[in-house]
Amino acid sequence: MTMTTAARRAAAVTAGALALTIGLAVPALAHVSVNPGSAVKGSWSKLAFRVPNERDDASTTKVEVEFPTDNPLPFVSVRPVPGWDVKVTQGKLPAPVVSDSGDTITESVLKITWSGGKIGPGQFQEFEASVGPLPSKVDELAFPTVQTYSGGEVVKWADPAKADGSEPDHPAPVLKLVAAGDDTAGGHAASPSAAPSVAAVAETSSSDGTARLIGAIGVVVGVAGTAVGVAGLRRRAQ
Repeated sequence: MTMTTAARRAAAVTAGALALTIGLAVPALAHVSVNPGSAVKGSWSKLAFRVPNERDDASTTKVEVEFPTDNPLPFVSVRPVPGWDVKVTQGKLPAPVVSDSGDTITESVLKITWSGGKIGPGQFQEFEASVGPLPSKVDELAFPTVQTYSGGEVVKWADPAKADGSEPDHPAPVLKLVAAGDDTAGGHAASPSAAPSVAAVAETSSSDGTARLIGAIGVVVGVAGTAVGVAGLRRRAQ
């Protein structure tokens, strides 16, 4: 096999790897998620529901986030998003729930809906809420989300995790709950009179998204650099 043939095959493999890298990176960033991904049990936390637009020919015009009813959150407040209307739906729970403090809860926030704005193709938006105290007897909370597009398409992000550990097509945003002292958690131990710092957690969320994006770009740039090197070998062979 000549050097030219080898270079051509290497270039083809590199191109395939580049396509595979992009194909793997984009879906990982495209799912609706909650940030931070974990919080301390019993704490207060600011949650940012990150919603990317996955369509090239439509904009996201409404986002509905359902809140847990088996482990309701006693206090929920929302941060205004410029250009978007927000509606907090509060109602009766399917069944009364006894909180960690021993109180019987019969009503709580059931859903938050953001509408009237637009997330265009290639864009994402974060919708924030301060919640607490988080339950201490469960390890995670799911927030099924419904995303509506300008063309009328409705996408439900509500699939539970699969038994084999693989990711479903439309996973529900999940907040992991960890014990106090876990450095990976994003919760803040506070009372209603000492709400968590919005600025501090917002910075964390922003850094998390930026780090993921830079990581994906770095992999793509690295593969592209390999392609350039192969092209150089090919020119030498000629």
